Amino acid sequence: LHHSKHHATYVKGANDALEKLEEARSKGDHAAILLNEKNLAFNLGGHVNHTIWWKNLSPDGGDKPTGELAAAIDDAFGSFDNFRAQFHAAATTVQGSGWAALGWDTLGNKLLIFQVYDHQSNFPLGIVPLLLLDMWEHAFYLQYKNV
Repeated sequence: LHHSKHHATYVKGANDALEKLEEARSKGDHAAILLNEKNLAFNLGGHVNHTIWWKNLSPDGGDKPTGELAAAIDDAFGSFDNFRAQFHAAATTVQGSGWAALGWDTLGNKLLIFQVYDHQSNFPLGIVPLLLLDMWEHAFYLQYKNV
């Protein structure tokens, strides 16, 4: 359901926004250009974020990382347990809709944890996203039905 409905809606929304953006540009409709640029950013962000997220999932779950990633986590957070605690805090304190994220800071050469609001892919400059956790209601509402 998440892939076939929610993610697919972002892909369709991005494609629709691209078509409408092209039409608005050809007509010189500046208000429509701005609206469709915003719609494109939202939907394309949803697509990109979900594409990264799918690659983070495993049917067998995960375990502590090894090698370079483990060393980078220890360097940035002191331990894997500290990383988990900080990532958990980032995820559970997202206000509204968004994502918890772990990224590689190419300027500081270290890992950072941050929050992404909505789907705007508002990653800090120089950050390469490595791990994303979808904190939108649609990511877990089937498990935790709220009536």
